[in-house]
Amino acid sequence: MLRTTFAAAIAATLMLSAPALAQDTALTPALETAEATNTQASQVPLSVNFNLNEDPENILYLDLSTGERVAIRLVPQWAPNHVERVKTLARQGFYNGNPFHRVIDGFMAQTGDPTGTGQGGSQLPDLEEEFNFLPHVRGTVSMARAQDEDSANSQFFIVFYPRFALDRNYTNFGRVISNMAAVDAITRGEPPSNPTRILQASIAADGRPQAMPQAVQPAERITLDMLNAPGGE
Repeated sequence: MLRTTFAAAIAATLMLSAPALAQDTALTPALETAEATNTQASQVPLSVNFNLNEDPENILYLDLSTGERVAIRLVPQWAPNHVERVKTLARQGFYNGNPFHRVIDGFMAQTGDPTGTGQGGSQLPDLEEEFNFLPHVRGTVSMARAQDEDSANSQFFIVFYPRFALDRNYTNFGRVISNMAAVDAITRGEPPSNPTRILQASIAADGRPQAMPQAVQPAERITLDMLNAPGGE
């Protein structure tokens, strides 16, 4: 009788412990994934370097048609492929002359489309998304895309005010580190009737001088005879 009772107790213990053991095993992949994610996150810089004299290879200058120069810190650790794309296009001169074609007050200013329609892009292939956990705060520079998450190409936008709904949905790859006031002054509209343009986009390490807007030439040449002519009645 004792032996039967003891055997039943052992069987009951095994029945209780077996599901618990199976449950722990099932959690192992999830725990490993969480651990890997935490390790990856710990390697991502949370702050932005605002020093214009450091790491010039990852500073993008935008010389605007308003006569202002805006500096953007590119952060490869956030989105390496998107940063490389923007640097490549800037060095090719792709962004030169591009308008800010979609500028919404209180939201953002978008550029990077030579056609100014919002439908254009470069000849390079679209990029796979590199969404990250960095928030879209004032001055954030993020990649525009179509409905497809892997459709970013050349267009990007600068955020005027925090928009956390964009987090993990758009690839955040940099931040304005100088002259945000010039971004605030970009002409509004979808599209604006007289858009602010990028005269020149360049990488700080390349040392290109700031491009300035050209003086508007009068439609008619004014001669000395015109100035000396008697006034009409």
